[in-house]
Amino acid sequence: MPLYEIDGDRLRRHDNARFAALGIYERDDLQRLLRDDIAVLSPDLLVIAEEFGNWEDSRRRVDLLAVDKTGHLVVIELKRTDGGGHMELQALRYAAMVSAMSFDEVVAAYDDYLSRVRPHDDVDARVDLLAWLDLGDTDEPPIISSDVRIVLVSADFGRELTTAVLWLNRFNGMDVRCVRLIPYLIDGRILLDIQQVIPLPEAADYQIRVGRKVAEQERRGTDKRGWTRYHIVVDGQVLPDENKRRAVRLMLQNLIERGVNASTIGGVLTPGRFRPLVGEHHSEDQVQAALAEQYPGVEVSRWFTEHAIVEDGKTWVIRKMWGRNTEPTLITLRDRFPEAKVSFQRATRESTGEQA
Repeated sequence: MPLYEIDGDRLRRHDNARFAALGIYERDDLQRLLRDDIAVLSPDLLVIAEEFGNWEDSRRRVDLLAVDKTGHLVVIELKRTDGGGHMELQALRYAAMVSAMSFDEVVAAYDDYLSRVRPHDDVDARVDLLAWLDLGDTDEPPIISSDVRIVLVSADFGRELTTAVLWLNRFNGMDVRCVRLIPYLIDGRILLDIQQVIPLPEAADYQIRVGRKVAEQERRGTDKRGWTRYHIVVDGQVLPDENKRRAVRLMLQNLIERGVNASTIGGVLTPGRFRPLVGEHHSEDQVQAALAEQYPGVEVSRWFTEHAIVEDGKTWVIRKMWGRNTEPTLITLRDRFPEAKVSFQRATRESTGEQA
């Protein structure tokens, strides 16, 4: 597939190269490059494992395993060949194998991946995954969907493979995508054209929106407590719906903006969820350092250090994880400070934009 360059008053043709001729390999090069910049395939992916094979036949391994924002695992298979071989069958087998993974198993896989690929990063696998999924640390673990997405990445795809993928995508719960990598050698530089060919990007956008809606409905139906959203209501004005952690933070923020002292709120909430720090700390780095110093052993990532409240020589920080305590906390804050006129209401399907 040639690439054309406008060169003055003519078109200059550049024929595509082959990975083998360029000395580019699947695992050592393509896999590593995509692993470290997975957004080039899709911006909603977080890589949680490489060469994953947590089953009896250790010879069979998923090139890259990711999770998307809606809690779907994503099997990513790579080939540098022009036809793709039988990668769709291999990926289906892997998808079936990982489809039963629980959230705790996903955390374990991610923790192992971080220890090998990013050993010097101080990242808590569970906290990082919860943040990626936009969740708090509830009493019950989040639901990982049993519907597994598949992304096939190759220099090109044969007709048999594309026919199989188009047929598979007709079935409910199937999401198989083909991404073509076309290398070019131009003036000593290696350029890579990355194209999603199945489904076409316009159709993929619609499919993503529908998939997110279905996943949200599935997870809310399974664990309503974990997925309830709330509107904060300020003097009769209903604010956009928020998840649990942001709803509590937003209510506290509005209470303070309307004259309620942080120290007074601190007397109502448990210290483990709304903590004072000695001294006034105005930058996020300062707040994080003070929190770690004054509360040894605390997991700093579990606190809203970027939204600290400075008042009368102290700095107050709000915990991110509320779980089942969310609604009781919102009720307590509403009832204890009625003069502030800050309340809340549960989000309905209509208010969140869902349709039955």
